[in-house]
Amino acid sequence: MATIDRQTATLALAHALAAAGRGLPVFPLSATKLPALRSPHHGEQPPVHCRGECGLPGHGVHDATTDPAAVRALFAAAPRATGYGIACGRAPHRLIGIDLDIDTAYGNDSVGALQQLALQHLFTIPPTVTVLTPSGGRHLWLTGPADTPVPNSAGRLAPGIDVRGSGGYLVGPGSVTTHGRYRLAPGTARLTPAPCPRALLRLLTPPRRAPGTLTSETPPGRRGEGLIHFVLAAHEGQRNTRLFWAACRAYEHGFGDALADALTAAAIRTGLTEQEARAAIASAERLTRGRK
Repeated sequence: MATIDRQTATLALAHALAAAGRGLPVFPLSATKLPALRSPHHGEQPPVHCRGECGLPGHGVHDATTDPAAVRALFAAAPRATGYGIACGRAPHRLIGIDLDIDTAYGNDSVGALQQLALQHLFTIPPTVTVLTPSGGRHLWLTGPADTPVPNSAGRLAPGIDVRGSGGYLVGPGSVTTHGRYRLAPGTARLTPAPCPRALLRLLTPPRRAPGTLTSETPPGRRGEGLIHFVLAAHEGQRNTRLFWAACRAYEHGFGDALADALTAAAIRTGLTEQEARAAIASAERLTRGRK
């Protein structure tokens, strides 16, 4: 567990100012990776949905700025900040973060999954800024065009791959959390965020819903039919990954609990035990409900 002290807070500010100097909008984070400043609307009734229009700090990613004086003011108001967040989707870089998680408990190979997507859709990830996380994962920094906002997602692209886009943020290198320090991968410190390959960008920006598309208003049976068939088509070596992916989609769209038994039954038919299937579905529920 990282030690949180005055020096840590001072270094967090220094790293944040350096990032702001490169055109990256930043704001202070606590050791839990959450915004360090409490909302000025905390406890107000009815709940106030403000993105900083009130002019006060404490609006999370909406506080992010590249102005050095404003950055110093934010950190002065959050003296226990141990890191900083970088707002994605904002000019000039319009950062897109590809978060490759490590989940050995359920066999998720996010790096391999991204490589498979690259082979399937004919793109390569160019050399770019890469941040190593305390858990052993990594964040790839890419840039997007001004006219194509990228939504945030958890596991939609593939199991273990989260995407940080418009309205999201990445933990900046040099930040210290309760689990350790975020640091730049060797050889990437002098790089600038590379443009997102067009084929990958298409995967990150789902097309608009066409008439007849399944939505949260569609009866659960119809919504889950495709996911169940996806699980049933799994071969040995991909059963757990397919189940986890399907469960993520179900929970992401609000019908995970309703489909859990059917997904479990499908997984058992492919060769998983009920305990393995339930554990994978529970992991998918935690991921989709516990992350931004």
